[in-house]
Amino acid sequence: MLSKRERISKSLKRYVPEEFIPYITDLMFSQSLSFTVSKPRSTKLGDYSMPHKDKPHRITVNGNLNPYAFMITTIHEFAHLNTHVKHGSRVKAHGDEWKAEFRSLLIPIINMGTLPKDIEIAIIKSINNPKASSCTDLHLSRALKKYDLRQESMVLLEEVGNNSYFRLKDRVFQRGNLRRSRYLCKEIKTGKQFLVSRMAEVEPIKETI
Repeated sequence: MLSKRERISKSLKRYVPEEFIPYITDLMFSQSLSFTVSKPRSTKLGDYSMPHKDKPHRITVNGNLNPYAFMITTIHEFAHLNTHVKHGSRVKAHGDEWKAEFRSLLIPIINMGTLPKDIEIAIIKSINNPKASSCTDLHLSRALKKYDLRQESMVLLEEVGNNSYFRLKDRVFQRGNLRRSRYLCKEIKTGKQFLVSRMAEVEPIKETI
């Protein structure tokens, strides 16, 4: 009969690169918590909820992430958990205390020396001033995206030319100018404008429908 630790490690094989499973398993046993693999969410990759009444710490991570993105997101949320344990709710969600925790949790996976080189370089850059999300850290996001299982017809929005058309979730848009990390895009059917992440996966099309 498998122990609880063995069951968790076995479950993680679907989501985390095998060589990092012991480290992520150690994190899961560091505190009493509920860890849930979530359905895909477009607004976030994962989240952390502090204990409330009889409920423990809670972490959720989207199950559709590639193994490296799943691991980094999991570590991101454990940094929130550790920050709450040490500082309570007195500090900013992504303030200096969280940055220090995130950095300390990333260093061991770098020291293992088995990360793909592009991800390792992106993490090292991120460690000096980690952003609120791996999605908002452009270099890290690009590196992680390379390991997505992407359909051949899909590209990143930043790879589509200005004024070109693309399909996103069965809606057709025209790409406009970059506003910081998002492009201002016009939906063809309604004429409404939306800000879309430059790292969004879209399907380029040659003409409007």
